Amino acid sequence: MNGFKDFVSEYSGAIIGGIIAILILLTGLYRLIIGIILIGMGLFIGNYIQRNKYEVKEKLKNFIDRM
Repeated sequence: MNGFKDFVSEYSGAIIGGIIAILILLTGLYRLIIGIILIGMGLFIGNYIQRNKYEVKEKLKNFIDRM
């Protein structure tokens, strides 16, 4: 019994994370989470391109020239 308590106390974070992951998969919440992540990435990329317009143009031009 002492070994089980040690196991649970050592890996309690992993156990809780696994239970949360199973609940997210079963409820279909992963679609919402993936959507929110994609929206956040789009916002970040759009902001980066807007602030570094000329650098992005130059990098894109160099990339197309290499192809």
